[in-house]
Amino acid sequence: MQKNRNLIEALLFILPALAIYLFYFILPIPTSFYFSLFNWDGISAVSNFIGFDNWVELFQDPIVWKSFGNNVILIFASILIQIPLGLMLGLLISSKLKGVRLYKLLYFLPMMIASVAIAMIWNLVFDPNFGLLNAILNSVGLEQFAMGWLGDPKLALGAIIGVVCWQFTPFYMVIFSAALSGIPEEILEAAYLDGASKIQTFFKITLPLLKSTVQVTMILAITGSLRYFDLIFVMTGGGPNHASELLATYMYRQAFTSFRMGYGSTIAVFMLMIAFSITFLILRNRKQGILYGE
Repeated sequence: MQKNRNLIEALLFILPALAIYLFYFILPIPTSFYFSLFNWDGISAVSNFIGFDNWVELFQDPIVWKSFGNNVILIFASILIQIPLGLMLGLLISSKLKGVRLYKLLYFLPMMIASVAIAMIWNLVFDPNFGLLNAILNSVGLEQFAMGWLGDPKLALGAIIGVVCWQFTPFYMVIFSAALSGIPEEILEAAYLDGASKIQTFFKITLPLLKSTVQVTMILAITGSLRYFDLIFVMTGGGPNHASELLATYMYRQAFTSFRMGYGSTIAVFMLMIAFSITFLILRNRKQGILYGE
């Protein structure tokens, strides 16, 4: 009786959070797939059933594939820039350097600022006429490199990726710092006593012990890059000429600007399928030891 009572009490405590999670995170998945089968404007009653016509249009839509390509570029930038930098900063703040607490605060500041605020700040930095970046280039005699960063289709995505990496590298820094704190000091000290250098200790001991953390950060980087929206929407809106368009920004404009909620739902389900497939492959390869050469 006491066990059942404790179980009921525990369920009552988690019920509000569970209800919110189910309503906002789980229920939209089948609902989006249902809406993808209709030509619906998001306002009138759902009635115009068109089957898989939205899916046929999606696979024939060049902007979808342009957006997907930009998402892939963002994924690789996140994996190749954010994760290594996060690991380096994690090692730094886990060391016993003087003033390390100040470094922690300074490095983590970008994560404490809202994405919309960051977008507005960097819009001012990249402004072609009065922006800080062009002003610095002009002041040091590099006028030829002063450009309209967000207005140039060749530069817009790269400029935004730089801002995204600046914003989210501290997130991985915290993850790696926590993982590094869980590595026993005795193991590292034993390696040093055996004559191993710091570089050898890092690659032979520390990094292998962090492989599960690397796996988690890769999944977070991939799924986060696929659903990234707010900063790019504020900075460029996906422009110019779809140069910085992502699947999330294109989905939003189709659903809420063009009032094609059915097609927007199709893009949303497509994003979910991609994220799920990549995550499944990573977890499967990790289980087989492929990712780390085991």
